[in-house]
Amino acid sequence: MAQLSDDCFAFNGPLMPVSEVLSLLASRLMGVDEHEVVPLASADGRVLAHDLAAGIPLPPFTNSAVDGYAVRGADVPVEAARSFPVTDYVQAGAQARTALAPGHAIRIFTGAPMPEGADTVFMQEDVAVESEGSATLPPGLKRGSNVRPAGEDIPVGRQVLQRGHRLRPQDIAVAAALGQTEIGVLRRLKVAIFSTGNEIVAPGRPRGQAQLFDSNRFMLSAMASRLGCAVTDLGILGDDQARIAGVLQEAATTHDLILTSGGVSTGEADYVKASVESVGSLVFWRVAIKPGRPVAMGVIAGTPFIGLPGNPVASFVTFALIARPAIITLAGSTPVPIVTTPVRAAFGYRKKAGRREYVRVSLRQAADGIHEAIKFPREGAGLLSSLVDTDGLVELEESVTEVKAGDIVGFVAYANLF
Repeated sequence: MAQLSDDCFAFNGPLMPVSEVLSLLASRLMGVDEHEVVPLASADGRVLAHDLAAGIPLPPFTNSAVDGYAVRGADVPVEAARSFPVTDYVQAGAQARTALAPGHAIRIFTGAPMPEGADTVFMQEDVAVESEGSATLPPGLKRGSNVRPAGEDIPVGRQVLQRGHRLRPQDIAVAAALGQTEIGVLRRLKVAIFSTGNEIVAPGRPRGQAQLFDSNRFMLSAMASRLGCAVTDLGILGDDQARIAGVLQEAATTHDLILTSGGVSTGEADYVKASVESVGSLVFWRVAIKPGRPVAMGVIAGTPFIGLPGNPVASFVTFALIARPAIITLAGSTPVPIVTTPVRAAFGYRKKAGRREYVRVSLRQAADGIHEAIKFPREGAGLLSSLVDTDGLVELEESVTEVKAGDIVGFVAYANLF
């Protein structure tokens, strides 16, 4: 488990730009180092613990890329079609019984190993079969056509995947093609999550007239789980500084990250800030982001702490933009920068300079075929419907102060965040 110094996130400036937050996380956070071996079928989404090199070539033998007829390159017709005796029949998974004799052809199917002596394959669509045991091949085919050489895809010894790579289905496929049945991965990141506040209650429990059902804890747990974390749900902690401090201190001894929702603003009833300071150190980040300015970062007994806002939309956005790259880094991988897709704004909007904003939008295809972003009709960081009824976020950089209908803006799909 990585142990951080109490002042590793020290920052004394004004609102911190998102880019600086991400740079600080990348430079100060350390990934887990413990690893385990898991079956290949269970490795999707895990972080590779060691480089993976090819122990065999892919393909492991030279084979036909098509169904057709294999011949020697020296026998390929040049000026006119030519009839060849067909002396063998090779299916995928089998081998030719004899070497290919000069002036002869062998019927071959996709994936079957090339017979000895053959180096070219005519596609069956181009061949005229006049009688059983003979085929007429057309002129003009390039020698070596329609053949997959051994190692054409991946040669022996090539480094296929690097340590720290988060495994995807296609990575699982290449490992399987190389004969792997299991693979070494870093252990799952252990994340403790809880919500705070007397104003929230767990779904299924009696709810007072002035209370809301807790949604953030479930949302954050789901997002962390999608990133491959082993999540410990610590429930809801009421407005009790001593209890919050005790839970924080205990969680820090057994987890790699503590993630909370609510209680990190500057109000008198925001107890998380004081609780963290009583058992560790907290640099209260006021990040230049909307929604979600109150984001806290600190260290408790060497374990990083991230406190997200209590409003659901602000919690969602700051998790995606700040907690997500922190989690990926702590898990031993490297976050991939979020890439926006250019779309046309179908709305007007004004914002302050110096702050990065994320506007909730839906996409539609206009009559001219261009995708347009439709802004959710209401503002507010507490509107869960604005996340459910939209497709993603339009990112407005710090320098932008106004968007007009027809402007090209950057769109981030929710599906690309996890």
